[in-house]
Amino acid sequence: MFDNNNQIFVAPLAGITDRPFRRIIRDFSPNAPLVTEMISCHSLVGAHKNCLRNFDNYSNEGAVGAQIFGADVNLMADAARILQDQGAKWIDINMGCPVPKVATRAGAGAHLMRDHGLAEKIMRSVVRAVQIPVSIKTRLGWDAEHMDWRELINIAADCGVSFAALHGRTRAQLYLGNAVLPNVSDAPIPIIANGDIRTADDVSRVQALGYRGAMIGRGILGRPWLLSELYGGGVPENIGHVVLKHLDYALEYYGEKTAVPMFRKHAAWYSAGMPNSSDFRIKVNRIDSADALKVAIREFWGII
Repeated sequence: MFDNNNQIFVAPLAGITDRPFRRIIRDFSPNAPLVTEMISCHSLVGAHKNCLRNFDNYSNEGAVGAQIFGADVNLMADAARILQDQGAKWIDINMGCPVPKVATRAGAGAHLMRDHGLAEKIMRSVVRAVQIPVSIKTRLGWDAEHMDWRELINIAADCGVSFAALHGRTRAQLYLGNAVLPNVSDAPIPIIANGDIRTADDVSRVQALGYRGAMIGRGILGRPWLLSELYGGGVPENIGHVVLKHLDYALEYYGEKTAVPMFRKHAAWYSAGMPNSSDFRIKVNRIDSADALKVAIREFWGII
């Protein structure tokens, strides 16, 4: 799915890049490559009904890559096949998630940076299982003493992986400190830069280091128009209309009981930096109904 004409990606963000958020991004950037929040191979293959994303159909979502995580070689291949059948345009293997329940207890995510043998088996299995491209998303290494991302990228290339996204931190750093992205001019496959990329200057900076594209993560929170903005588009005149539309998408997908509390974090991100945003967040966190939430949003952004 790597395309020189679509060099700015939206990163997979757990609990954030769900179908409603991808849909609101699509309203501004119809052709941008997006990645789903990470999907457990166990949950997907087991068709666990309490996880809606297991049943998403990507056929009409445009350039969407589905990210899977797990440590079981066969289940990862099975999950990739399911997602291909559901319309994903490429499969992304998570090799960078640092949270303990994934990277230590499940032996997946960033743990695969410590076990290149298992990582290789998973990559080969997934590549063989599907006819669509496969990518990986990883970090610089487990910690400062094990910065072995180059070795993992070389293995990925040998396995037939099409491209990789590299986050400029180690697993030990989590999301702390500044991302430091190394020069990748000699990489055997295209590398997408990830970490602290928020502006057009950031994109130009990483391209000068040999990266073939950039991946926006936390910079897009509360700013689903950011990719369009980086390509020269403007900011919406009244953000409140965007917030209401995003809320409607969430209500349609999850239903009121789940969508309203889930949307509180988005309301906070949309309002960040605005006058009286703190009072607005406090108010929103006490709201349990969709109608009341819509009223609060309209009042805050002055929509009559």
